[in-house]
Amino acid sequence: MTPASLMLAAWAIEAAFGWPGWLYRLVRHPVVWFGALIAFLETRLNRPALSHRLRYVLGAGASLLAISLATCLTFLIARALAGSWAGFVIQAFIASSLLASRSLYQHVANVTAPLIAGDLPGARKAVSLIVGRDPAQLDEAGVARASIESLAENASDGVIAPLFWGALLGLPGLSAYKAINTLDSVIGHRNSRYEAFGGFAARLDDLANLIPARLTGLVIGLASRRPAALNVMLREARKHRSPNAGWPEAAMAGALGVRLSGPRIYGDRTSEEPWLNGAARDPDGNTVSRALRLYVRALFGAGLLLASLALLQATI
Repeated sequence: MTPASLMLAAWAIEAAFGWPGWLYRLVRHPVVWFGALIAFLETRLNRPALSHRLRYVLGAGASLLAISLATCLTFLIARALAGSWAGFVIQAFIASSLLASRSLYQHVANVTAPLIAGDLPGARKAVSLIVGRDPAQLDEAGVARASIESLAENASDGVIAPLFWGALLGLPGLSAYKAINTLDSVIGHRNSRYEAFGGFAARLDDLANLIPARLTGLVIGLASRRPAALNVMLREARKHRSPNAGWPEAAMAGALGVRLSGPRIYGDRTSEEPWLNGAARDPDGNTVSRALRLYVRALFGAGLLLASLALLQATI
């Protein structure tokens, strides 16, 4: 019953069942609870009248408090359940709620079907659930790019990174990572409301994803069996606005032979981002379908690595 074997069990539960709708309706989801805690702290501490520095300090304090609460709670749960198979299964079920491989696949697959069928409004509606940019401004290639980029980035944030920290530090490590990542999602935005208050959370998320993002790019590249994937990743990942998202996205661009990133529209603001694999063609619905198959192969490879780590931990 090692941390890596716990993550394998949790991943198997999540891949098979996800977080069932009836359970969500009954008790919501741990990330929803944590998001409510973040919102509670933010609305009470993030006052526009305060100085930038003070808002940053208050945001850092709120972030550390929220992370500590999540980590301490799961540490106590793990300690109380240690030493029995029943406790192992309960921990695995809790951990499964903090993984997102199944839901990520489903969300992107929901974009693929209308996109291939030529239903651009339907594809725009589906992609709006997984990206922050304005879907009304996206053509077919834009919807396909947004879907593939979300798949690549969230393969890291939602699957590989939580498994990585959980395999190293058990359930508390997994929950600490998920707390950091949720904080970044809620308050880590570069706008007038959150830039100061969420600045610490955003930098902490960058640090927590430093290794997992590169590992995700590597497994995508190896799973594709195309040298171009790793070549594009090593050559262009650092062009991305994010210090981490560029690695899996560039690997995916090279693996599929398409260009990703580029200029994008958020509300009334255009973000002039550089292209990844810019000389390649634009993706379409069939490319998104290929990306999903590559995602499955990459996760299978990651599962083999995790199983190897579990065996190694069991022998130490």
